[in-house]
Amino acid sequence: MKHVMAIDAGTTGIRAIIFNQESQAVSHAYETITLQQPHPGWSEQDPREVWQQCRRVMHTALADSDLAARDIDTIGVATLRSTNLLWRSDGTPLSNVITWHDTRTAGLCREMDGRATMRAARGLGHAARALSRVWPGLRRGRTIGRLITASHLSFTPASALAHTAWLLDNVDDARPLARRGDLRCGTMDTWLLWNLTAGETYATDMSNASATGMYDPYRLQWNSLFLDTFDIPAAVLPEVRDTADMYGHIDGDILGREIPITGVVADQQAALFGEACFRPGEVKCTSGTGTFIDMNVGDRPAASMHRLVPMIAWSINGRATYMLEGMINTSGAAVQWLRDNLGVIDHVDQSCQMAQCVDDAGDIYFVPAFTGLSSPYWDPHACGVVVGLHRSTQKEHIVRAVLEGIVYRCRDIMLSMEQDAGLPVRSITADGGASKNDFLLQFMADMLDVRVERPAMLDGTALGAAHLAGLAADIWQPDELRRRHSTERVFEPSMSPERRERLYRGWRRAVEKSFRWRHSA
Repeated sequence: MKHVMAIDAGTTGIRAIIFNQESQAVSHAYETITLQQPHPGWSEQDPREVWQQCRRVMHTALADSDLAARDIDTIGVATLRSTNLLWRSDGTPLSNVITWHDTRTAGLCREMDGRATMRAARGLGHAARALSRVWPGLRRGRTIGRLITASHLSFTPASALAHTAWLLDNVDDARPLARRGDLRCGTMDTWLLWNLTAGETYATDMSNASATGMYDPYRLQWNSLFLDTFDIPAAVLPEVRDTADMYGHIDGDILGREIPITGVVADQQAALFGEACFRPGEVKCTSGTGTFIDMNVGDRPAASMHRLVPMIAWSINGRATYMLEGMINTSGAAVQWLRDNLGVIDHVDQSCQMAQCVDDAGDIYFVPAFTGLSSPYWDPHACGVVVGLHRSTQKEHIVRAVLEGIVYRCRDIMLSMEQDAGLPVRSITADGGASKNDFLLQFMADMLDVRVERPAMLDGTALGAAHLAGLAADIWQPDELRRRHSTERVFEPSMSPERRERLYRGWRRAVEKSFRWRHSA
């Protein structure tokens, strides 16, 4: 039987999972990665520690199985996105890793947003948006799509674009090394690939590149306008390849044998693939501290009128599949707030039982806006709100309202996706830690009026990385992967349309109470 090892590097840890040819996990290893915060707003990792822990989980996963290195046919790599560093061509790191939630470049991003070229791009974009409202079919064209995307162009400190510019300007000798061709600059996948192949491979894939803020998903090339704006030489950036592709072999000294690497993918895109969302309109909803919602939109990028993020989901045999992404900043964190701040629950799993103890939320709405609101409201000054309290309110009503508020935000984003993509939501696959909550998933099915599936394998990121690598290595064929997708439970909608819309109208009234609160204060 053939086996695939998946490496999954995240913000606080890294894991290696070995899957057999039946897509079953036969071994699992995990190690934490220290998150350093040397200054307020800074978030870093030590790249040497990341590489050390990567080697450790690979060895542990093998040691804890009945397998040897010769039994591993290929390796797939999934990593967190927009997390990057600089290193020399001999592999010596020049900096720590800057993670995706580091905010040190906020001032730089505001400065670049104000540049004349950016203002002009947004102006053209607003004109394109106005035209597309009159003739919606224009949105399907790549040129108009690029312009519409530019209409809400705003650089974010979470992007590798801003991080790279900061590193080039603040790390000693970075720019002289770049001029001499002795500098490497990459996201976490590129760093791990470089080390796994002993410096033979300097590359990234389209899914990771499209999440950097430096790549044009419409033209499938590094974005020269953005690179010039931030003074980043294109020569320091890695080669961009298909997601399922040959990336070289791991160095024989790592596990005692050279093993091919045939898949590299960003974490959320890996989960979309791992959950078998292969058809346009299929959605995966990954809920942890926050929630990432991703919709497969097919072979053309969707121009978003709601400031959703068009990205490349994956690229196979030179053909890109696109997705739209929306993020809810506060979801699982709201349940943790019930536990840690209010003491209403003792552990997060208790929230499901408490929510089911009452027939409804008692006309109470909770708006999970601890760090503002994203699509479709885009109000960074919004705050968390509880409305509708009365004398008979019980703690069970509060708990239920918190869970319902998470689902209302999911509906906000998914309705925006349907409008932007021109596609109905076909199905939702819910993974991540919060997907264990039966009440949450049933209310999602009711509020979205669509079937919600909880997969048997909740670690869709590692599974997606394994399946993409296995495709490139001819271990699986595309038709097999959907058949192998295993569902643990299905939640069917059971709410009447009248009640669904009445509840959602109440939500829209409640969410308006949260707008611009911090700004007005």
